[in-house]
Amino acid sequence: MKFSFPDTLEKIQLHHHKKGRSFCYINPRKLRLFSLSSLGLGFFFILFILYHPNHIRDRTQQDLNPTKILIRPNNNDAGGNQEYCDLFKGRWIPDLNASLYTNRSCRTMPDSKNCGKYGRMDVDFLQWRWKPDGCDLLRFDPKTFLRIVHGKRLAFVGDSVARNQMESLLCLLSLEETPADIYKDSEDRSRTWYFPSYDFTLMVIWSKFMVVGEERVFNGSPSGAFDLHLDRIDNEWASKLPWLDYAIISDAHWFFRKNYLYEGGKLIGCVFCYEANITDYGLGFAVRRVFRTALQYINNCKDCKDLLVLLRTFSPAHFENGTWNSGGNCNRTSPLKEEETRLEGTEWELRSVQLEEVERARKEGEKRKKIGALDVTRAMLMRPDGHPGDHWNNKGMEGYNDCVHWCLPGPIDAWNDLLLAVLSRENSGSFLY
Repeated sequence: MKFSFPDTLEKIQLHHHKKGRSFCYINPRKLRLFSLSSLGLGFFFILFILYHPNHIRDRTQQDLNPTKILIRPNNNDAGGNQEYCDLFKGRWIPDLNASLYTNRSCRTMPDSKNCGKYGRMDVDFLQWRWKPDGCDLLRFDPKTFLRIVHGKRLAFVGDSVARNQMESLLCLLSLEETPADIYKDSEDRSRTWYFPSYDFTLMVIWSKFMVVGEERVFNGSPSGAFDLHLDRIDNEWASKLPWLDYAIISDAHWFFRKNYLYEGGKLIGCVFCYEANITDYGLGFAVRRVFRTALQYINNCKDCKDLLVLLRTFSPAHFENGTWNSGGNCNRTSPLKEEETRLEGTEWELRSVQLEEVERARKEGEKRKKIGALDVTRAMLMRPDGHPGDHWNNKGMEGYNDCVHWCLPGPIDAWNDLLLAVLSRENSGSFLY
């Protein structure tokens, strides 16, 4: 039973007014008894809050640390635990809230991802959010992200899809502060941005294969085929690791071509070469060896003391009615349902290979390094509606649809929702090995 002294006094006043009186009278003896009762109940309530392990105390602790409530257990799951929620298994659910940014508000958005500028009129593909099965993933908060990475350096390492994620993150963070563009290479593939108020550096480091890859040249012209040295790390990104606090590594799309595989300087096989006397080891073999080399290098990096590495798993393409160079398109306007998604095929194989190599690196490294996965494959297999298609600046490539990269804004923004959730776990000391 709860008492409130103002409420009780008001009831007494009303009682006397009903009897025609203009004043209230409270028996002093009853008032003393009431005051003692209120003090006793108040003292009991304070003890209850301090010592009873209930949700009131838990919520107070969470409010003191806003990063911990970025992942919320489901309300109907009494045993839900945000620390162990699988963020990467779930479904897309309707969300009528528009994206945090638009193709007009984000000044750094490249034309190649600016689908709205190049004629994409439907907006339904923006009205979905990723919902993990065991918890709720809150929307991206740029201020929270920048507080976590204050004074640090983060790099996306990989191909143009790695850059696609960086471009999404840049649009999101620019809502809090406009960054300074401080570096780009001669081909505008590697870029660096700086957020002065947070002393935060954001980079993308271009690497086709993570290892040394040399394009074969015939009669002075590039052939499109590469010699991949599976045991030689690409120093363009590896040399920068000691300087970084976070590295999100990814690659695979450049493996979908004729590549010759070398180890110890000797040709051991190929991928998609179809040549006599050369063993075609297949795509999965090449990807496995490359990520094994990369993760072994990271584990052995003596100067990478506080580095957190996340391997972002394979991002699927969605060409239908052909391939990229044979009229293939991606014209869908809504996600696939979970039961419509096939967790098989090349995309799922590459994702499995990458996760297996992450687990191998964890065991071999004996937790000397923080290595984890940003497992986006399942979620993105459901999003054939999120690609530019023919809504991009395809000057010089007219007639080709882009069903590999992702519109901005678009489903790829969920990758950074997930990235923030993972970094918040790590920041609160609960990073999962």
